[in-house]
Amino acid sequence: MDGSGGAALARIWWQALATGGVAPGGGPGGPMMLPGLVTQLEEALAAETFDAGAGSRVGAALWGAGLTHPGVPVISAQVLHGLADASPHPDAHRRLAGLLAALGQGHQVQRGRSAAAGEEHDDQDTRFRVLFDNAAVAIAIGDTDGVLLEANRALADMIGIKPNDLRGISVYDFAHPDDRDRIRTLLYEQLVPTGEGTVTLDQRLVRADGSVGWMAFAITFVRGAGGRPDYLLAVGADVTERHLLQQELHHQARHDSLTGLPNRRYLLEHIEHLITTAGNDDRVGLCFADLDHFKQVNDHYGHSAGDRVLVAVADRIAETLQPDGSFVCRLGGDEFLALIPPPADEIQVAAVANRLLTALSEPVVVDDVPLDISASIGVVVTPLEHADAESLLHAADTSLHAAKRDSKGQWVMQSE
Repeated sequence: MDGSGGAALARIWWQALATGGVAPGGGPGGPMMLPGLVTQLEEALAAETFDAGAGSRVGAALWGAGLTHPGVPVISAQVLHGLADASPHPDAHRRLAGLLAALGQGHQVQRGRSAAAGEEHDDQDTRFRVLFDNAAVAIAIGDTDGVLLEANRALADMIGIKPNDLRGISVYDFAHPDDRDRIRTLLYEQLVPTGEGTVTLDQRLVRADGSVGWMAFAITFVRGAGGRPDYLLAVGADVTERHLLQQELHHQARHDSLTGLPNRRYLLEHIEHLITTAGNDDRVGLCFADLDHFKQVNDHYGHSAGDRVLVAVADRIAETLQPDGSFVCRLGGDEFLALIPPPADEIQVAAVANRLLTALSEPVVVDDVPLDISASIGVVVTPLEHADAESLLHAADTSLHAAKRDSKGQWVMQSE
């Protein structure tokens, strides 16, 4: 966000504080300092090393400017939650959740140091209750064992449950079962034993209807004031859409847009994973297939027909080989590859190559025209130990050239 954007956000921030009845009646201190506080938060979001303490300092600065109402952190969180969208940092949403939680903590610490008196204090707490319940961000207060003491409507709506029904339950009740151990580790090995600080979570939650979403939470340890017990303050946001987008982008980057098969990038990652997990004697098989005379299809029938042939070939290969555990991908153009995972041997891989030829033996019909399709296949069976993905593909490509040179529509094996 540029300087003008930060100034505009500061004006919106001040207006929200004034409209919410939590800004002091006079004095320019608040509105004059807010642009600088926005800048501090932006810098903390983009910093190479994250410091949640920047949020605490902003909270303390708000108190020092006369913004002492307990509703100030809540209204501030409602206004500032959009900072993450404008930040270039990939973890901006999680970082902002931590900053906003720390902002509340910094403000609370200053409040605890100040004397509050009877009726005025009760009136402030009433207004704070209204703001807490209606905040746009999810807020929860729990004891140091993870049992919820308070939760607002935003959190309840994300889970699909009434706010009152959240009280008294454990945070683990709506955490995804696979994430519970990590949450316990963060809370009870890092946060609670130290008695201070903030941890950030980007975890799955299980909603009341059984569906799974994602939430980014910052959980801050808050020391109880006036003899009250310590507690955990959690501030979070639903980031399900962001995760779904990331998953879609990840899928698109690793799959061929025409056929839907894994692409070369996905294949290389898969091979590297096999190399790192294989035993000393494990071998892998590769069947590198190149369609024979495919250029003639494009020349005589057009590229649209050629694309339909490629899709049909991809479907046949996948239908034939994937059920047995082969990794099938399109490398590009009219080149396809089937990877037979370890433990692979010559007999097993030769059978796969023969099945691959058989899958292409029937013509592909395009616009009622049967087109004969065949492929030349380079076959490699090689140890994974000390191998690398590119060298394996190069070996399969060398074998492919031998197959195309000798006679098309056959396979040639190279074994190591």
